[in-house]
Amino acid sequence: MIQSVTIQSNLHKLISPITLERNKLVIDCAKISESTASFNIEIEFNSNIVAFRNHDYTWVDVKKNRIATEFSPKIIKLENGTFIQPDTTRGIWETHAKNTKILYWKFNPEFSKPITKYTGTTNSKTIFQANSEVNFTHQPTLLFTKKYALEISRSKIPFTAIACFTDHCDFDTAKNLKTQRSFFKEKNIKTTKGFFLNHFSKRADNASYENDKTEIESWKSDGHELCYHSLSQSIKSQEDSFYDFKNFTPPFSDISVWIDHGYQSYNFSLFEKNKITNKDYESILHKKNIKILWNYIDSGTTTKGVINQLNPNHFTLKSFFEGNKNLSKLKLAQSIIKNIVFHYLNNDKIISKYKATALNFKKIVYQKEFKVLPRFLIDFIILFKSISQVLLFWNSNKNKSYKLSIYTPLFFNHTIDKKKYVIFQTLEMIDFETSLSKKNIDLLIQESGIFIAHTYFSDNINYHNGKLLTSENKIDLKVNENFSYLAQKIQQKLIWNPNLSELYAHLKEFENCIFDVDENGTIFVKNKTSLAIRTVN
Repeated sequence: MIQSVTIQSNLHKLISPITLERNKLVIDCAKISESTASFNIEIEFNSNIVAFRNHDYTWVDVKKNRIATEFSPKIIKLENGTFIQPDTTRGIWETHAKNTKILYWKFNPEFSKPITKYTGTTNSKTIFQANSEVNFTHQPTLLFTKKYALEISRSKIPFTAIACFTDHCDFDTAKNLKTQRSFFKEKNIKTTKGFFLNHFSKRADNASYENDKTEIESWKSDGHELCYHSLSQSIKSQEDSFYDFKNFTPPFSDISVWIDHGYQSYNFSLFEKNKITNKDYESILHKKNIKILWNYIDSGTTTKGVINQLNPNHFTLKSFFEGNKNLSKLKLAQSIIKNIVFHYLNNDKIISKYKATALNFKKIVYQKEFKVLPRFLIDFIILFKSISQVLLFWNSNKNKSYKLSIYTPLFFNHTIDKKKYVIFQTLEMIDFETSLSKKNIDLLIQESGIFIAHTYFSDNINYHNGKLLTSENKIDLKVNENFSYLAQKIQQKLIWNPNLSELYAHLKEFENCIFDVDENGTIFVKNKTSLAIRTVN
């Protein structure tokens, strides 16, 4: 059944030692996992792969390239009728349409665990792969059966969709916080609610725990999870910022989630350039009980047909274009260009040129600062060239998944100094009228999908459509309808609505789940688990 097994990394390429037992194949990765944090296992079968278990728990063909990540089933079927799955959820499986006899088992491939770092004097955004070692408690093993395979539910409500909201508090006021909280209490929808600890803001009415303790504590009493959104809305001096970070007292002992805000010098995405060591930074996080950090990355932006963070086909230029065709030509063009820059290309140099071009354009048009015209033209030409290359070859580019969405990251580990921290990735959700339409919610249910939404429920920016609030004390009628429909599906147990920590605690069980197969070819769960598991044939 097995033609060959090869392990490849940036340091090695070797024919792997294997142990072929009855109904299983053990692959020896001990030496290579000790010397590299990223490697691939290439397994060639004598028989073609004819079916691949998809992220939505359905069988799909292999006429297209297929990917299964840590939180999706890893099950294939050969043309001779054999089901194959690994004994562990770890790593990523891929099949390529060009050769359906080969299965790729990848560990920490590029962009599978991305984190943002802001560097240099201009805070240039750079994407790094997380510091995540591959340590095996046992060697990865393939299990073979003619009977049935087993798959795990991502949701606590077996094999249903998941809706998780993480809200950034940039525009919160005491008044609109009460409006939001009353609204979510009525719908019985739970969120991970960001808050500012200190009142240091350019807006006098900006909400903070310092000024609005009672209201923010009411969110916790209503069952929401509280999380830090840095410590203040505006930025203090670097010295004062780090003093606050080192010395703040957590208002509750169970706040473990930190979401970066702006260019705060103590942010996870920024601290390394600000003369604080990994060891010291880790020590502060540990003392404050912070365990879960945002990677400052969105898989994409929700729109019509773009809602499932586990489906890389949602994160293409074509999907975004199709979801925004109702916009005016000018707004559609602006949206597509921004999507190309920030998600498709996602290149620091191009993003910097985009921001500089927009800033200098405003200076020229509104402030008549013509001295910036030469710089504007240089940046514009570089930006135009990059965008044009994508648009000129639209047909070959439109179906490619964004590079930070190919492996659909949700949660992964990162070691700052010696301790492991949990990193999570989000899906930007701004327009709640479009994003949470009945069609999108039904699509999420149909795909048993998931989103960890990056929201601004108190957003008051004039040019944004589909905002939750039309005023500080009034909810938009159409958005209200959408949330009512979502609440109905949650009540019907078609969608699970956990907070972020609840979701992670559940999905963490995946890495501890071990499968095995007996002499009769029956695959079973080897250890105790609370996860819902079912047979697949």
